[in-house]
Amino acid sequence: MTSGVLILTGPTASGKSALALDLAERFGAEIVGADSRQIYRGMPVGTAAPTDADRARVPHHLIGFLDPHERYSAARFVADALAAIDAIHARGRRVLVVGGTGFYVRALAGDVTLSPAYDAALRDRLAHEARIHPTDVLADWLHALAPARATSIAANDPYRITRALEIALTERDGRVASASENTTSEENAWESLRARSIPYRKLYLGVQPEVLTKRIASRVDAMLRAGLLDEAKRIGGDAVAADAVGYREALAFLAGWSTRDELRAHLVRNTRRYAKRQATWFRTEPDLQRIPVDADPLPFIAEVASALGWHPAR
Repeated sequence: MTSGVLILTGPTASGKSALALDLAERFGAEIVGADSRQIYRGMPVGTAAPTDADRARVPHHLIGFLDPHERYSAARFVADALAAIDAIHARGRRVLVVGGTGFYVRALAGDVTLSPAYDAALRDRLAHEARIHPTDVLADWLHALAPARATSIAANDPYRITRALEIALTERDGRVASASENTTSEENAWESLRARSIPYRKLYLGVQPEVLTKRIASRVDAMLRAGLLDEAKRIGGDAVAADAVGYREALAFLAGWSTRDELRAHLVRNTRRYAKRQATWFRTEPDLQRIPVDADPLPFIAEVASALGWHPAR
């Protein structure tokens, strides 16, 4: 059996998860998540994580394994994803990587160079700064330190801003760890599918904007019914994972800063904005094949999968 990897990505609410389950069953694959929020434990509602029923149908990896207060880097994701891929291939199964975190997908493929900069104490300090200061303050700090790097990061992305600050401050002070110095093994910047000569194909699942808007609205309503407010209250505002879309809005409502109707409107609006940022990111994704919109995706995917030597398992 081939050791190739099929990567399925796209904006939130595009239908990746449902399609991935069908594909995994069709081709005898296991799913490796590529979502920067589904990695956290105890947040299945707000992150739209695979359900217990989904995970009973198909084995999933890198889902719900991290404490919501713990930070996670793209380099650590690549290391964890490659370890999961190795284990799946060792079992004679195929690998389907699924998720909408574009930087994770790009790093795993090997289409971006990850910095080896790492400083645990500095990372803790920046995490503290992120909890007590608005994101725009951190963005201004980054612009002052590394303007070129800052222009490539959204001003409302606190995780990537703090990681960029860690890199900038570490490099400024001449404390970039070498491979031998970095005993955490989290920053193996040279590791990727390409570096390991593992063949892969990247597929993008897009939908018409009006369809996506309706799906987002339906997802928001389902999340509210499923207990998003209780989940946000339990996670709390000081968790790293609480900066995901949905939790800020829920906590603002619980604090009395919005009405129920305003909460729903904010959730729909901000999720649409997030989906738009995802779509913008993937416009420049190298070697990305787009699944034809409004067409049955299975014949197209089957043709792409055949290039990896994949054939239906049943």
